[in-house]
Amino acid sequence: MTTRSTRSPRRRTVVALAVVLAVLAGFIVRLVDIQVVNAEEHIEDSLNTAFAGSQELYGTRGAIVDQNGQTLAGSILRYDCQLSPLLITQIDAEVLEGESEARLWAEVSEDVAEITGQTPEEVRQIVATALAENANSEYAQLKKGVSTEQFRALADLKAPYITCMSHPARAYPDGAVAGNLVGFVGTDGQPQESLELSQNDCLAATNGVRTYEKGKDGVVIPGTESETPATDGGTLQLTINRDLQWYLQQLIAEQTQNMAAQHGSVLVYEVKTGKVRAAAEYPTVDPNNVDATDVKGRTSQIFLGTFEPGSTFKGLTAATVVDAGGQTPDSTVVASSEEFFADGARVRDAFKHPAYTYTLTGVLIDSSNAGISKFSEKVDRQTRYDYFQKFGIGQGTGSGYPAESNGLVHPVDQWGTQTAYNTSFGQGVVTTMPELARAYGAIVNGGVRMPLQIIESCTKPDGTVIVPEVPEPERVLSESTSAQMREMLENVFLQAPYAKTVEIPGYRIGGKTGTGEKSDGNGGYKQGVYYTTMVGFAPAEDPEYVVVVTLDEPTKVTSSAANATAFQKAMTQVLKTYRVMPSTTAPELLPKFG
Repeated sequence: MTTRSTRSPRRRTVVALAVVLAVLAGFIVRLVDIQVVNAEEHIEDSLNTAFAGSQELYGTRGAIVDQNGQTLAGSILRYDCQLSPLLITQIDAEVLEGESEARLWAEVSEDVAEITGQTPEEVRQIVATALAENANSEYAQLKKGVSTEQFRALADLKAPYITCMSHPARAYPDGAVAGNLVGFVGTDGQPQESLELSQNDCLAATNGVRTYEKGKDGVVIPGTESETPATDGGTLQLTINRDLQWYLQQLIAEQTQNMAAQHGSVLVYEVKTGKVRAAAEYPTVDPNNVDATDVKGRTSQIFLGTFEPGSTFKGLTAATVVDAGGQTPDSTVVASSEEFFADGARVRDAFKHPAYTYTLTGVLIDSSNAGISKFSEKVDRQTRYDYFQKFGIGQGTGSGYPAESNGLVHPVDQWGTQTAYNTSFGQGVVTTMPELARAYGAIVNGGVRMPLQIIESCTKPDGTVIVPEVPEPERVLSESTSAQMREMLENVFLQAPYAKTVEIPGYRIGGKTGTGEKSDGNGGYKQGVYYTTMVGFAPAEDPEYVVVVTLDEPTKVTSSAANATAFQKAMTQVLKTYRVMPSTTAPELLPKFG
C-alpha cells in the first residue's frame, strides 16, 4: 500500500530528473545552434577575436668539406637577444618595495654587458631609449648574433626580461684555410662569393613555417596548428686536402713576403685524375672576418688571374715539335744570344753567349729564346696554334670556380712577324695557373689531358650524390713524345743553375721556369717588373703531381729563381701528404750541345 510518505520522494526524484533533462536538452539545442545552424557565423566571430601566429622553421645550410670530409664551412646557431623594458621597470619597483629578491637592473646590466661585449652604459641606454619612446615598451633589441656560449651565460642570469631567439649562422672553423675557394655568406645568410655563391643550389636550405591561431591571452588554439617542415642543404665536397692547403698557405705567405711580391700562389694538380689538391695564395680572405681583407683578396686570383707564362711555354713548344715535327731530345739548332730571322724578326736570350749547337734539351735547360724560336720553325704556325688549343690554353678549365678566367692565344692570321716567334717562348700569349697545370699534366701523363676539377660532389639530404659533369680525357701527345718530354724536363731540373735549390732527396723531379713581362696598360711592358712561374712534376719516371708556384712582381729576386725554394718545399709536402714512394731508378743525363 502506497502512502503519502513514499510518494513524495519519488515525485521529487522525477521532478529533478525532468529538470536535468530539460537543462541538458537546452544545452544540446544550443550546441546544435552554435556548431551546426550558425556555425559559419561563429567561426567568423572566433577568427575576429583570435590572432594568427607563425614561426619560421630554419633549415641548415649544407657544409663544405675537403676530400677527406673535414669541414671547411658549416652552420652553427646564433641568437638575437631582446629585452622587455616594461618588465625591467616592474621588477625594479618590486625590488625597491622589498617584495622581490631579484636584483636591480643597474646590477644585472653590468653582467649583461660583460657577456655581450658591450659597455654597461650602452646596455642601460638601450632600455632608457625604449622607455623614452614608449613607457610601456615590451621590446628593445639587446644584440644580434650572440654565440651559444653568450646565450647560455645570459640564460644563467635568470633574468625574465631577457629573451633570445635562435637562427642559423655560417662558421669557418679553420679561418682562412681555403677561404679563397670557399667564399663567404653575408650577415643576412645570403652567399656572397666564390663556391658559397656558385654552388648555392647544392648548399641552400629551404626554410619551413609553423602557423597557428591564438586567443587574446596568447594561448595557441588547439587544432589550428599546421607545419611545413624545413629542408636542409646538401654537403659540397671539394677535391682540396685541408691539411695540405693549410701548409701551402703558410708557405706561400712566407715566400711572397720574403720576395716582397704583390701576390703569390701554389696550385697542386693530380696528374692521373685532374683533381686540384691545393690552391693556396697570399693574400687571402678569412671568411670569419671578411672586412679585414681588401676586396680583390676576397676571391681566388689563381682562377681569376691571367699572365704571360714566359719560358714555361717552351715546354709546350718543345712537345709540339717532337710530336708533330719529328724532333728528339738530341735534335740540334745553332743559336747565338741574338738571332735575326729572314722575315725581320729579332729574338734575344736573357744572357750573352756565342753561337751554340744546342740540343732541344739544351735549349730547355738554358731557356734559350733564340734556340726555341729556331726549333719552332720545324712545324708551321697553324700547327703550333692547334697544339696550344689541344693543351687547353685559352679555353679555361671548367673547374667549377665561378667566372673562371680564360687565357688567350690569338689566331694565326693575327700573328705578326715578331709574335710568331714570341709565342714559342710565352710572350704575346696569356694563360692561367689552372690552364698551365693541366697542360703540363698532359705533357707528362702519357700525353693525355685530364679535366681539371675542384668539386668532387654534392650530397643531398636524402643521400643522393650528384657529381659534376666533366669532359672526357683527351689525347694531346703520343706516349713516346710524353716520355721524351719527361726526360728533357727532368734534365732541366738536374742541370739548370737552380738545380740544387729544387732538389728533393730520393725523388726524381722535372719542370720548367718562366719569367713573364707585365703589361703597362699602354701596349708595352713594365720595365724590370715580372710575373715569375715555376712548374714541376714528380716522380719524373711516373708523374703523380704537378705543382705550379707563381709570384706577382717579386722585388728581392726578380727572376723565376724567386720561386725555387717555395716549389721545393711545396712538392716535398705533397709527396709526404700522399705518401708517394721514392724513386727506385736513376735519371739519364742528356747532352745540352750537339
